[in-house]
Amino acid sequence: MRRPIAVLMAAALFVAACGGGGPGATTAPPPFGFPREIAGITITEPPVRIISGSPTHTEILFAIGAGGAVVAVDAFSDYPAEADDLPHLDAFNPSVEGFAALDPDLVIVTFDPNDLVGGLGALGIPVLVLDAPATTEGVYKQMAEIGVIVGHGDGATALIDRMRSEIAEIVAGLPEAVEPLDYYHELDPTLFSIGSDTFLGSLYAMLGMASIADAAGGGYPQLSAEFVIAADPDFVFLGDSTCCAQSLETVAARPGWDSLSAVSGGRVIALDEALASRWGPRIVDLLGVIADAVYGEDR
Repeated sequence: MRRPIAVLMAAALFVAACGGGGPGATTAPPPFGFPREIAGITITEPPVRIISGSPTHTEILFAIGAGGAVVAVDAFSDYPAEADDLPHLDAFNPSVEGFAALDPDLVIVTFDPNDLVGGLGALGIPVLVLDAPATTEGVYKQMAEIGVIVGHGDGATALIDRMRSEIAEIVAGLPEAVEPLDYYHELDPTLFSIGSDTFLGSLYAMLGMASIADAAGGGYPQLSAEFVIAADPDFVFLGDSTCCAQSLETVAARPGWDSLSAVSGGRVIALDEALASRWGPRIVDLLGVIADAVYGEDR
């Protein structure tokens, strides 16, 4: 059975965070122009054949106007529609030969499985490793870096400006909470979750919310049913509603979970799996969905 994309992405983000200083990791790029070095390979002009190894970077490339240069994407890239029509590659267990056969002049990934950086580097193909950011500022920095490298700096700047404005509008419209709200965000039915110290947790924090997983050390812990029941979060957000058919009804049917105030109060929210596992342009949409679920007509 295919594992939920949110769990696969969480695993990838964990590896990236632990190995961000390894081969292929980038330092701050020069602000303009070429030549520039990526993973020890010098490029002298914007790439024209790009493979995106993550759905997040696929969305970013299309959003900044570089979609025409994308020749293949990872197995989970399904947005925008143009990306879904491209060849899909396995970026979690990649084949150097399979990637190289498409003759890319740039590959973008979130971590370095199977030494893809070294394998493609030996063939003269640069691999840009961009770890998951911890904040929205990190998102903007990553978008700007991609924009400069692929020759769409203006498109990246316009995207960033629009996102800043839309996020500020969402946050500015929130009422002041009488007391802090907490939540349980479910990555899959085995109760993997997220802490406030993750990127997704930073979005919840913008809305005045904290994760119950913080008490378990944050990050991406696997919680127990007893832990969640004892914490009795104000809200339950399901990042596994698509992959695993989880809903208010299935959560309520779990032993003991019907005692949760979020269940009895109807505050179990099914999230779009793709929105909840990517840090691309549509984080604005995700933030709006959560804000609507929490504050409703008050915002």
